[in-house]
Amino acid sequence: MHAGMFSVLYGLLCFCALGCSRQTSGQPDDGKRYICRAVPISGDASCPVTLLPELNTGGQEEELRNTVMQLRETILQQKENISKQQGTISELTTKLSLCASATDDRRYDKAGSWGKDKQNTMGDVPRDPNDTIDSLRKTMQGLKDRLENLEQMRANVSGASFPSELRDLLQRRLSQLEKQLLKKVNNLEEQKSMLSNATAAYRMKTESTLNALVERISELEKGGGDYKSPEQFKLSLPQRTNYLYGRITKSLPEMYAFTLCMWIKSSASPGIGTPFSYGVPGQANEIVLIEWGNNPIELLINDKVAQLPLDVRDGRWHHICMSWTTRDGQWDAYQDGQKLGSGDNLAAWHPIKPGGVIILGQEQDVVGGRFDAGQAFVGELSQVNIWDRVLKPAEIKSMANCSSYFPGNVISWLPSTVEVFGRGAFKRPLEMCQERLPNA
Repeated sequence: MHAGMFSVLYGLLCFCALGCSRQTSGQPDDGKRYICRAVPISGDASCPVTLLPELNTGGQEEELRNTVMQLRETILQQKENISKQQGTISELTTKLSLCASATDDRRYDKAGSWGKDKQNTMGDVPRDPNDTIDSLRKTMQGLKDRLENLEQMRANVSGASFPSELRDLLQRRLSQLEKQLLKKVNNLEEQKSMLSNATAAYRMKTESTLNALVERISELEKGGGDYKSPEQFKLSLPQRTNYLYGRITKSLPEMYAFTLCMWIKSSASPGIGTPFSYGVPGQANEIVLIEWGNNPIELLINDKVAQLPLDVRDGRWHHICMSWTTRDGQWDAYQDGQKLGSGDNLAAWHPIKPGGVIILGQEQDVVGGRFDAGQAFVGELSQVNIWDRVLKPAEIKSMANCSSYFPGNVISWLPSTVEVFGRGAFKRPLEMCQERLPNA
């Protein structure tokens, strides 16, 4: 192809040279142009030459000029293609050399790692597809062998291989059983937690009751001193001072309900004072029973007040009870076994705080002290008991009419738990219950 193009160019150059020589020789231009034609050596020299028709001189020159330009562009493009092909050949030669060297390295380098053997050093030239297919075939064969081994082990254990449908069914059944077992375990854990909480609460209540019984039995074994029974004593506070009072050595736990009962006898005027007060850090009036001036008896809980329709200033024994629950602040007041009043919204949803001090006969301005003689109780107290629940009306009535007596499960009336302070305050034997009744 390249040789043909060079021949055409050579012919054109010859044609131009002949034209120029004729003009330079001084011969006149007759308007004719001559074309050189090659005649074979073995041919007839006298053969006629076919003349071409005359061409217009201007059109011929333009056509020749265009032909030369096209040939020039074709030559440049061919040259550029040749350069690119030479670069491609050089690049492929380099990569083939790298491939050959890498193959030699893998063949003779015994210390090479698995990762190096698999590395593609040619970049964009992939590995032999036959090698990849052989590798996949070996991998598949290995997996097949492992699967056959597992099937054989299962057959040895079970005696026979299971069909696939039966195996899937057993698998689903095992999954369902596992879920049911986990659910059952969770339910048992929840029930165990609830039972543990209920058991702890019941144990605390039982221990409190047992402690009260143990204390009472201890007093009975001691003979109760000068008293016919441990609870058969009374606290006498004959004067309105700020130094005569009794103190209960035990404190209260946190409570959400309570019942406070006592026998009380007073003829003080005006007002009997403060027969009972319980103060805690930050609140000296956590529980207070008070009558001062001409006001009725008041029950204070967390410094909130409820007036009670009770009247005990006749100098005779009266059995009184006050019950309360944090739910809606509901309260009830009993005198001599009869409910005389009730109400709500008394320190609603407030729990009784633990760890305070119980004082009999004085109102506390600070926990355990700073008493005011004007609020002191004058009279006699006995069988002051506290429960951590609301007693039933029948239980209160049975104690008020001397049918039964049972100590409080939180605070019980015992000589060992009541301390007396101040000269003139003392503990004395209590009259028989029948003698304390209003109609006695």
